[in-house]
Amino acid sequence: MFFHSLKACRYVHRFWGTSSLSLDSFCTFSCLSISSSMKEIKVKDAFSLCTLLPDGEPCIQQSVSATEDNRCSSISVKSTPEIEKKYVHRVYDAIAPHFSSTRFAKWPKVAAFLESLPTGSLLLDAGCGNGKYLGLNSSCYFIGCDISPTLIKICADKGHEVLVADAVNLPYRTNFGDAAISIAVLHHLSTENRRKKAIEELVRVVKKGGLVLITVWAVEQEDKSLLTKWTPLAEKYVEEWIGPGSPRVRGPSSSTLESIPETEENGLCGHRKESRESLTENMQQSACSPPQNEDDSLFSKDGRNQQEYFVPWHLPYHRAEVSGASAGALANGLAKKDDKKGAVVYNRYYHVFGEGELERLVSGMDNAVIVDKFYDKSNWCIILEKTL
Repeated sequence: MFFHSLKACRYVHRFWGTSSLSLDSFCTFSCLSISSSMKEIKVKDAFSLCTLLPDGEPCIQQSVSATEDNRCSSISVKSTPEIEKKYVHRVYDAIAPHFSSTRFAKWPKVAAFLESLPTGSLLLDAGCGNGKYLGLNSSCYFIGCDISPTLIKICADKGHEVLVADAVNLPYRTNFGDAAISIAVLHHLSTENRRKKAIEELVRVVKKGGLVLITVWAVEQEDKSLLTKWTPLAEKYVEEWIGPGSPRVRGPSSSTLESIPETEENGLCGHRKESRESLTENMQQSACSPPQNEDDSLFSKDGRNQQEYFVPWHLPYHRAEVSGASAGALANGLAKKDDKKGAVVYNRYYHVFGEGELERLVSGMDNAVIVDKFYDKSNWCIILEKTL
């Protein structure tokens, strides 16, 4: 165990070696300790890695060497919209223990991708959640990050090499990792620019020839009844978005929050890829035709596709008491009680992707190409290869 830790630390050191973020600010992952109050995440014998702002949002420390121009040019993309803070970050912090207990099955295609990596590969799982994919391939080295300190604590308690980080501002060295994955993450970002930036960050951190697997929920759901159980975003949230990617919404829905299957495995099962070389060969074979949008519930009143939803998460009362965060959530309106189901109901923000949308986000990138794309069990998925 100690031997493997030393090897992993050597990889981590090289991964951060020339990063604009100080290596001293991170030091050794295996020494990660997270305070019980979750007010601060620290590395043993090192400076503070991440602190939480008064509103509970993690704030990753930035390099003092970053130029003012760079900060100004990217502030609109890197600044987290309130809708994400409230309906993604705070929700997952509140439901983390229960969420983690339901996330254990590995998606076959993700597992196949990880198992196809060469021995000794260094992989980043950006948005690792409870860390279910970390360490899946024992011949590779894994690093994970997530925006939720609570989920990161769960990962750290399992001994994984993890830290709190934002998907649109990854604190890792450029051109080093052999591969990266982003599983069911981008659909929680509320603007097109932020979704595109997150993809650019994934490509940035891998070296030339490195692979990036991205999966997102599709608006073309195989089980169309799910859409009736999701709440289309009301017009009052339109002002949360500015610029490209503004939500296409209809009027307030009369639908009520209902229970939905709380299984993230509504995606990614099917054929396995045996090797990296098979990615290009199977590109056309793996592409599947999504179900046709015959249900009017998919469209807004002006005929445009409805893609912004609140998807409920039902936290059982007995789990809510354990987490301790639900009382405040109920008081400030972040959650509501459902006595009939015996649960506290949280809304999670989703931008579900339409056919071709994921490919369009990467169409303007000059340093990566799509080597595989497919629709699988209500998810759109792509695999990128870095070319420069």
